[in-house]
Amino acid sequence: MTPKPPIDKVRLDRWLWSARFYKTRSLAAAAVDGGKVHHRGVRVKRSQLVHVGDEIRIRKPPYEFLVEIRALSEHRGSAPDAQQLYRETAGSIAARERLRDQMRHQPTAVYEGKGRPTKKDRRTIDRVRRGR
Repeated sequence: MTPKPPIDKVRLDRWLWSARFYKTRSLAAAAVDGGKVHHRGVRVKRSQLVHVGDEIRIRKPPYEFLVEIRALSEHRGSAPDAQQLYRETAGSIAARERLRDQMRHQPTAVYEGKGRPTKKDRRTIDRVRRGR
């Protein structure tokens, strides 16, 4: 059996899936079609071929990743293997950290007792309506 030649280009949706940015290839394709992924600063189609050294911007709300492709793969591997496929820029990491800290310090929603009344609340409401 002859060895397979090294890969020099891969479809964008397939690379996003193999780099574990999306759980399935169809989710990766939908993200590219929806304009969430930009290749070299331009919105592209899912069949766009990517090469080593290309820069990709991936928006997964609320976060945004700016990564440089370091290796290509058509197959999904383990998480440590997937992390070897790309390198996130320092600016992207810093922006995500700032956003995470801002979100952590935002006030959380508190339940104020609104919604369906309890049995006790209904009895009180009935008493008020009857005038007692």
